[in-house]
Amino acid sequence: MPPIATRQSEGAYPAGFWEQPFFLGALVLLSALPLLWPEIPPLVDLPGHMGRYRVQLDLAEAPSLQLFYDFRWALIGNLGVDLLVVPLAKLFGLELAVKLIVLAIPALTAASFLWVAREVAGRVPPTALFALPFAYGYPFNFGFVNFALSMAFAFLAVGLWLRLARLGRLKLRILLFVPISIVIWVTHTFGWGTLGVMAFSAELVRQVDRKQPLLRAGVQAALQCLALAPPLLLMLLWRGGGHAVGRTTDWFNWNRKLDWLLMALRDRWEIFDLAALGVIALLLIFGLLHRKLEYSRNLAASAIFLAIVFALLPRIVFGSAYADMRLVPYLIAVAVIGIRLREGATRRLAQTLAIGGLAFFLVRTAATTASFWIEDQRYDKELAALQHVPVGAKLVSFVGESCRSPWAMSRLRHLPALALVRRRAFSNDQWVMAGAQLLRVHYRAGSPFTQDPSQIVTSRKCRGEIWRPINQALAQFPRAGFDYVWLISPPPYDPRLARGLRPVWQSGRSVLFRVER
Repeated sequence: MPPIATRQSEGAYPAGFWEQPFFLGALVLLSALPLLWPEIPPLVDLPGHMGRYRVQLDLAEAPSLQLFYDFRWALIGNLGVDLLVVPLAKLFGLELAVKLIVLAIPALTAASFLWVAREVAGRVPPTALFALPFAYGYPFNFGFVNFALSMAFAFLAVGLWLRLARLGRLKLRILLFVPISIVIWVTHTFGWGTLGVMAFSAELVRQVDRKQPLLRAGVQAALQCLALAPPLLLMLLWRGGGHAVGRTTDWFNWNRKLDWLLMALRDRWEIFDLAALGVIALLLIFGLLHRKLEYSRNLAASAIFLAIVFALLPRIVFGSAYADMRLVPYLIAVAVIGIRLREGATRRLAQTLAIGGLAFFLVRTAATTASFWIEDQRYDKELAALQHVPVGAKLVSFVGESCRSPWAMSRLRHLPALALVRRRAFSNDQWVMAGAQLLRVHYRAGSPFTQDPSQIVTSRKCRGEIWRPINQALAQFPRAGFDYVWLISPPPYDPRLARGLRPVWQSGRSVLFRVER
């Protein structure tokens, strides 16, 4: 088995096409291709976030929004895109501003992977190209945009952390990483935590390479990482200021953790996505067994530490679900970019890996582009209903969902929030989570159909879910509290429950009703 090594010399094998700045820049730009066409990036939770952005931007000047919502700024570790849209929306409008920010996330993520790989190897290894599709991992497709932005920032920061250590600029590193750590924490707490794990593991390896005993190396690494500690004070203010009451639960759910590993590249086509993950698994095994390949000790240590964090994390942290799932694509990407060629490796092997990595990246990018285009067509079809919704309308929406979510996950769960974005109408899909969101709903006339997940309906009662069956939702929603009912791809329902509801728009199973008094 080949040894796990530290930073490689730059003369191990001749420079290849995959190391040229123009080529790398093209790959980074190409990473944004799937998001160029869709007007609204088709990420599951993103429309819901956009509804919150509309409230935070317009609440003070919109009496119609004031009837339904409250929004008060506070310092929490989940504000990345929320803050960026404030200036950008003034320049481009809300929807384009969100698209530009989201479009930049995969490009920044791809650039950060390449930079970290170069810092630990002395050059960009051809195997790093296989890591780029993880910029479109399951958490990003789910619409965790603050989280994904913070992870892009975190990996860029890891690249800088490694570079400054290599140059011996440790005092400068301390000065720079105090504000950097705060910025990443404000973007999303998870990115700051990931930065801390990777920075500590990298510094631990550096101290061991300086012949420090392991215990002393650990102490020295911890001392160096004190530059990342200031957000701890912000967390004390955040969690101690009465903001957070969400539960932390579902520990060591190994079945779900296995699911998350298999879903690292989940998008639309199950066999295709699992086959892509299989290619990565073969690459990781190939990196262990081939005598001309090795793993960087630096990134191998980071991968091990991140794997431990993944194992220890519960599924729900402070009321926020999918905490452990979010780490998986980045954990795998770290392992991939840690593979490189050893001294004496042939140019033929390097080119073969580079061509294979480029092909993998191009195929995954083409598939993601097609997937997003398909979903964009569906968005356009459903959103035609909003032409019939008056500004400020009291709208309750019901989105059809399956008890057993198919691999091609529904991207419609928070589509109702675009009525809030475009028509300033009430939407019953907004999250109300103390400590995680700054928006509050106070529309009592619509209770209990005022917040997520009241918009999700199913054909029957789902085990372990609080979603309502469609018949129950239609029978129980307060008709006096709403002007319109928007059914988005609903399951079959009893038509008698639609008495007193007049259709004003219909497309397939989707229909917009006006409530008749």
